[in-house]
Amino acid sequence: MSIELPVPRTAVALGITDPVEKARAELKAALAAIEEKSNVPKRINRRTTEVVAEARGFAQQNPTGAAAAVLGVAAAVGVAVWGIIRLYTR
Repeated sequence: MSIELPVPRTAVALGITDPVEKARAELKAALAAIEEKSNVPKRINRRTTEVVAEARGFAQQNPTGAAAAVLGVAAAVGVAVWGIIRLYTR
């Protein structure tokens, strides 16, 4: 029982015997890999989506901990802003 999985854009399919077709497939895969690596907004969007999903899962499992984390981050940001303004005004 063999299940065929789709080949990712950045991989070369196995079983290509024609050298020209293999070279084209390798070039296409290399260009796709370069695009994946250099597309920073897409990577940031993907990572942001993952972090938001993790945070929502944490908030559902532990609402008290999530509230404490939000208060802690807010306090840290407030102290940082206060410190920067204090340094600037001196």
